[in-house]
Amino acid sequence: MTNMQFAKRLQPLQSNVFADMDRAKAVALAAGQQVIDLSLGSSDLPAEAHVIKAIAESLHDRSTHGYLLFNGTQGFRQAAANWYEQKFGLKVDPQTEVLPLIGSQEGTAHLPLAILNPGDFALLLDPGYPSHAGGVYLASGQIYPMPLRAENGFLPVFADIPAPVLAQSRMMVLSYPHNPTAAIAPLSFFQEAVAFCQQHNLALVHDFPYVDLVFERTGEQKNSSPNPKSLVPSILQADPEKSVSIEFFTLSKSYNMGGFRIGYAIGNAELIKALRQVKAAVDFNQYRGILNGAIAALTGPQAGVESAVATFQQRRDAFISALHRIGWNVSTPKATMYIWAKLPSPWNQNSIEFCTQLVKQTGVAASPGAGFGKSGEGYVRFALVHEPPLLETAVERIAQFLH
Repeated sequence: MTNMQFAKRLQPLQSNVFADMDRAKAVALAAGQQVIDLSLGSSDLPAEAHVIKAIAESLHDRSTHGYLLFNGTQGFRQAAANWYEQKFGLKVDPQTEVLPLIGSQEGTAHLPLAILNPGDFALLLDPGYPSHAGGVYLASGQIYPMPLRAENGFLPVFADIPAPVLAQSRMMVLSYPHNPTAAIAPLSFFQEAVAFCQQHNLALVHDFPYVDLVFERTGEQKNSSPNPKSLVPSILQADPEKSVSIEFFTLSKSYNMGGFRIGYAIGNAELIKALRQVKAAVDFNQYRGILNGAIAALTGPQAGVESAVATFQQRRDAFISALHRIGWNVSTPKATMYIWAKLPSPWNQNSIEFCTQLVKQTGVAASPGAGFGKSGEGYVRFALVHEPPLLETAVERIAQFLH
């Protein structure tokens, strides 16, 4: 074995909540457990028929088989711009303010390479989605975690960020509706974030996969969202000039297209251009057939989106009711496909051990809160990716484990 040297930036990437749980699930399966996997937010619902049809028809078109350069994505960028206009009442230039992505995770992981110099800070939510941190580490940046606490509605407190950190910061990453806490943010919070980022010369990055997975309109949204087609605001509604903001959308959740890896960035033209330069060095675009499927999703009938929301709401209610029956009192989330549950004693400071033992003894796999950041300790995240009867079976097994 040669003494091969690797880059220091790999060191913080060695542990990953999903990879760790994957190993624990494999051990449980090998031991003969019937695994009920609630650890990964991968929708079990199918993409709509008209989306599959558009992709299937593309396969027989030889012109779709080659590399796809930026100009060839015009139809998709136009569909994305129109979708935003209809949903949020925002004007978007498809030429300079939209960029196709291989899923939004790819975009959020590549963007720090365009913004950060080594040692610069990124302000990230804690807990937050792991790829947000991964992208900062790849860019040799530093992370300042903004703690999210239940008493603040899982929103960060900007006044708590130390001045020396702010002086060295170049970007802030938000994501509401939030994974893992399922919290939602009002437009007034986004307006505060935009003003803060303008004041401190920060790029404001908003990861927005759960825009459609919202179950109820809340007080402030009722009064302040200028467009009734969305129950939650876009960051661009708080920054209509797109002065500092870029938003990432994926078709994985709204349209059940996770495996197709298709999303886009939308917002500030300079940030879009910078991300495009990074992407040009790394990849060409998606297969054109998948873009055709995405156009069909964005422009076609939206009944499938409404049906998916109703399905996840039904699952949420079944799972929460079952937890309450076993004495685990968890608040009901207003959005996303997750339940963020405060762990009961004696597990309340060891979420990793709880999840490891739970899958080992019962076959129920969940994600430990600590895997999403230090402030996630004491919680566990369940993904509602099975039908209600199986979710209720999972809770019965959890009850046996707890008692």
